[in-house]
Amino acid sequence: MPTKQLIIRRLTCISPFSAAIALGSEMSGGIEDVRAEDITAINTESGVRIKTAVGRGGYVRDVFVKGMNLHTMKWVFWITGNYGSHADNNYDPNAMPEIKGINYRDVVAENVTMAARLEGITGDPFTGICMSNVSIGLAAKAKKYPWRCADVAGITSAVVPQPCEQLPEQKEQGACEFPAESLGVERMELQKCSFG
Repeated sequence: MPTKQLIIRRLTCISPFSAAIALGSEMSGGIEDVRAEDITAINTESGVRIKTAVGRGGYVRDVFVKGMNLHTMKWVFWITGNYGSHADNNYDPNAMPEIKGINYRDVVAENVTMAARLEGITGDPFTGICMSNVSIGLAAKAKKYPWRCADVAGITSAVVPQPCEQLPEQKEQGACEFPAESLGVERMELQKCSFG
């Protein structure tokens, strides 16, 4: 069964050994229609981490993140297809995950070791990555090359420092728009309990 219509709002996190938001690695049922906004992370390994591996299958698609304020991070963006952990030895080594439609906008980060670690899978690249209006202040002891990208494709708009060549600058306005329509889960009405 997939995870879908997931909403994360007004989250503040301190997580030195993990991410503020992590999607995967168990995703064989799929993850889609994720919306996260107004996220603050302090002394956290990464802002949003998507992790998978060959043999996982499934998908992560249509993820929209906006309004992240990050302080003291190892990576702002971390997407990996090299997670390498499986629940048991009965997985299908030919099951390839699909990672596409990952969108970030309005991100401010400071004291960051590395802007991004984006590692798709050879022969199964992660596509549709979009980053817009992103400002990353590197730490005094930051890595020489702030972006590490392999087997990924997407676009960027107004991102500092300059991203890797797999994420070229797009001059067109409106990149990585956060969806205006609400998800069905937002229209649910909770029932009140009464004790009497």
